[in-house]
Amino acid sequence: MTTLFIKGGIIVNEDSQFVGDVICEDGRIVAVGQDLEMPEGARLIDAENRYVMPGGIDTHTHCQLPFMGTVAVDDFNYGTQAAVAGGTTMLLDFVIPSKGQSLLAAYDQWRAWADPKVNCDYSFHVAVTWWSEQVAEEMEILAKERGINSFKMFMAYKGVFQLNDEELFYAFKQCKKVGALAQVHAENGDLVHEGQKKMLERGITGPEGHALSRPEEVEGEATNRAIVIANRVNTPIYIVHVMSKAAADAVIYHKRKNKLVYGEPIAAGLGVDGSHCWHKCWRHASAYVMGPPLRPDPTTKEYLMDLLASGDLSCVGTDNCTFNANQKAMGAGDFTKIPNGVNGIEDRMSIVWEKGVMTGKLTPSQFVAVTSTNAAKIFNLYPQKGRIAVGCDADIVIWDGAASRTISAKTHHHAVDFNIFEGMTVHGIADYTISRGVVVWENGELNTTQGSGRFIHRKPFGPVFTSIPVRDQVRDALEVPVEREPYCGPVFVPGE
Repeated sequence: MTTLFIKGGIIVNEDSQFVGDVICEDGRIVAVGQDLEMPEGARLIDAENRYVMPGGIDTHTHCQLPFMGTVAVDDFNYGTQAAVAGGTTMLLDFVIPSKGQSLLAAYDQWRAWADPKVNCDYSFHVAVTWWSEQVAEEMEILAKERGINSFKMFMAYKGVFQLNDEELFYAFKQCKKVGALAQVHAENGDLVHEGQKKMLERGITGPEGHALSRPEEVEGEATNRAIVIANRVNTPIYIVHVMSKAAADAVIYHKRKNKLVYGEPIAAGLGVDGSHCWHKCWRHASAYVMGPPLRPDPTTKEYLMDLLASGDLSCVGTDNCTFNANQKAMGAGDFTKIPNGVNGIEDRMSIVWEKGVMTGKLTPSQFVAVTSTNAAKIFNLYPQKGRIAVGCDADIVIWDGAASRTISAKTHHHAVDFNIFEGMTVHGIADYTISRGVVVWENGELNTTQGSGRFIHRKPFGPVFTSIPVRDQVRDALEVPVEREPYCGPVFVPGE
């Protein structure tokens, strides 16, 4: 493997920024400092006036997902190519078993799909789409033996993936037992189901019906309920794709109450809004259908970015789940049959840079935190991932923060035929993307090899669990019986 000498760049971590050099060897960073000596035979990469940052970590993708009668067109090859083209060097994708399917069997199937195709490192969250003792046992096996430390529960998709409150409670308890982070898709599935019926009865069959049937209060209510249930278990919770002010406000409220909750906005929610679902062109409108919906309120994206900057929201994913025009057209006469999903993997970093750094809301160090380091810490990948330091994986992006490009489906590296950010000019471009010491993207050209990425095993009981034992002790100390004399008075007996 070629030794890399990255010279004179602005090295940015979540907590520091300085001009210096980086040496990568055998897939790891072996030296970081100023005026380092270039090793003999090393390849020189001149990074002057550019940022040298940890490669991005996309916390939420769905490559090759079988969903709503079809399969997402970005498979693990296209998905990871799009990732490195945009400066992302690791995906956290999802294994989603069908109801009644073994979690272990689903995990094996997803590994078989991904391992031969991935062009950068990746890992999996696993969804819990039904509940039984078998599911609980398999969660423990996945956490102990298969490198899984996060499980996702759905409060939506009634009759398909949705768990009720009791099942959520037991799933959260098992997450706590095995040291895995509980994740939730937070929408009130019963209300969504009723909303869908109402819209169809009113003759609203187009993409606007999708947004109208699941308004933001439905997301906000479920977010609050999920956090309350997790708090009764005393286990940390991660709210995926926070899409509305109502959901974000629920996260903020409970964080202020010192609850262990993490919120994840996505690139789509930071870059566009849901008004597109009312577009006169059905194809255009359908491209923006996802769940929870993009909100029609145009100020939502700025609201979410402000909360990302303040630390109230934690890290940025994409929920990348892409379907072509003919697949979206499965719902041409009924919006409930439009496959839900949008793109985002390739453009995530640039969207956050444009909407965050270029507006003064984020510093470059905060950008690194929300696109990489926070995710590495939350999902127990740090410091292997998410940092430029000796001993870390050589997952690096050399970033030109002043350069700009115009996003287009004609030039992106996804398999999908539409881009929801079409025509948007963004600053921030990955000049070089380095995956474990190999240059996989260079000045607009891919240099990827399918199957070269690794599955990264994530250990349970990561940093998000650090305070749980003490919190349990504090709670246990309060939950004690009162010592009192036994009651000796009369007792009413019904029927007498």
